[in-house]
Amino acid sequence: MENMEYNTEKDPLVISEYGRNVQNLINYAKTVEDKEQRQKYAERIVALMYQMNPDNKNINNYRAKLWSHLLRIADYDIEVDAPEDSILAKEDVVKPETLSYPRTVRRYRHYGSNVMALIEKAIAMEEGPKKDAFAETIARYMKLAYRTWNREHYVSDEIIIEDLEKISKGKLKLADNYNLNIGKDDRDTNTNSSGSRRGSSNRKNYRKNSNKRYSNNRNKRR
Repeated sequence: MENMEYNTEKDPLVISEYGRNVQNLINYAKTVEDKEQRQKYAERIVALMYQMNPDNKNINNYRAKLWSHLLRIADYDIEVDAPEDSILAKEDVVKPETLSYPRTVRRYRHYGSNVMALIEKAIAMEEGPKKDAFAETIARYMKLAYRTWNREHYVSDEIIIEDLEKISKGKLKLADNYNLNIGKDDRDTNTNSSGSRRGSSNRKNYRKNSNKRYSNNRNKRR
């Protein structure tokens, strides 16, 4: 137990998919002084790496990619003859650009980033009927997006118009009584003026009628 070595005490894995043993073999290859022997040793390591992922053999220049991984694990501190397509030096490594995290208003994320982009575009337009028509189109799309991702909740036109005004900071306004007609929906027909559902009362009436029919049929049989 005293000689036990934990992974946290070892060097971190450069490419974890090849495991600790392959990395140890590459580190040993760096210590081989004879160039010919070191080349043969490196080729055997590449062959082992190739066997570990046989499904990728159809990828173009896959062996060159394996040589690039070997040199990367060796920190490019090993002298071997690798294919020309391989990444032979640390300076040749192309790092991907860091993607910026989208910064949108968290409260209105359910409308999506496309709606936010449309609102910004509408704000930049000149005042006139074209801008008003564009704002109306955005409001209809907002209601459609709300229905798509909130199927169990009813949304009124007033809520959409109010959200549009808040997101645009008062620069896009529609009339309070404006009708966002985007097609029929069960949630609209099943909602009365007070905002309550008619479906629950209909279900209650159906249960009462069905119970009456059941009791009448039962009495007739007797």
